[in-house]
Amino acid sequence: MKNKTLQLLTHIFACVVFLSLPILFSPDFTNPYGFYKIPPFQRDFIGYLILVVYFYLNYYIFIPKFYFHKKHAVFAALTLFCFFLVAFIPNLLIPEKVFMLHPQGQPIATNPSYTIPPPLPESFFRFFSHHFFEFLIVFTLSLMLKVSSRLKLAEKEKVNAELSYLKAQINPHFLFNTLNSIYSLAIEKSDYTPTAVVKLSGMMRYVITDASHKFVPLEKEINYISDYIDLQKLRIDSAVKLFYQVTGDTANKNIAPLVLISFIENAFKYGVNAEQNSDIKIHIDITKSYLHLRVSNKKVSMHQVHQTKSGVGIENTKNRLELLYPANHKLVITDTADEFIILLSLYLI
Repeated sequence: MKNKTLQLLTHIFACVVFLSLPILFSPDFTNPYGFYKIPPFQRDFIGYLILVVYFYLNYYIFIPKFYFHKKHAVFAALTLFCFFLVAFIPNLLIPEKVFMLHPQGQPIATNPSYTIPPPLPESFFRFFSHHFFEFLIVFTLSLMLKVSSRLKLAEKEKVNAELSYLKAQINPHFLFNTLNSIYSLAIEKSDYTPTAVVKLSGMMRYVITDASHKFVPLEKEINYISDYIDLQKLRIDSAVKLFYQVTGDTANKNIAPLVLISFIENAFKYGVNAEQNSDIKIHIDITKSYLHLRVSNKKVSMHQVHQTKSGVGIENTKNRLELLYPANHKLVITDTADEFIILLSLYLI
């Protein structure tokens, strides 16, 4: 709440300072007859007002909806259109040939010092050059601030995701179940015991170290998912129907870390019940440029405490996808009475 209030006050202060510039730099600022009534100042002030409106339109609408989504032609057309509005609306509202009074009350048109306005071509280029650098500064500032804000938000979401998954995957409950399963294997002197320990340590290492990078090799992400599923198999009942398949080549492809696991984790959290028939299907298909993920689970009864937390991980991942792959992914979630299905198509870098 304090941050939002501070941000609002900062914006108000910046707008006031910006709109003060045409006043402070007006050559008629000391005019005792009211410089604000002089057409050149009025045109400049209206231009600055339009620039403020353009700044927020560009910051909140044009850049997020068009520039970030790679609709560069539309973004360029809107930018050019807004520039012409900034350059010519003030002159249309306060024409160059406006009939105003001289400070002594004499019409300026009859004053010998009155200069006839320049012809249209000269006037056109003068307005163009007068507003071009102001517009360029506002455009650049809004773009830099939005890109910086987006990078900070992406980094924050990434850190939150890392902490979230660190708690989710390496929390005491997860370790307790996994270590119990490994203990049972050890009691039985199973040959799978060393493999289970290696998989658990590999998962912990991946989340703590590799997942700190912006992108990781796809092979590592797939290995992490496979280890997670293998460890889940240790604790779920053999009656649970589980299908897991990876098709395609993972070589020389990168992906944002921990961007797939929440969909798979969700299926195990809310699709397994020892008292009901459970059915989980996970298929990852990798093509030349895309990864297609399909996760489905049959709905089962869950305790109320778990129901209140359902979907948080998925919502966080949806936000990360919007930040990291704004125009390069398609996510479809189907939530029926009996089944929950995730379909994700992701463009690989």
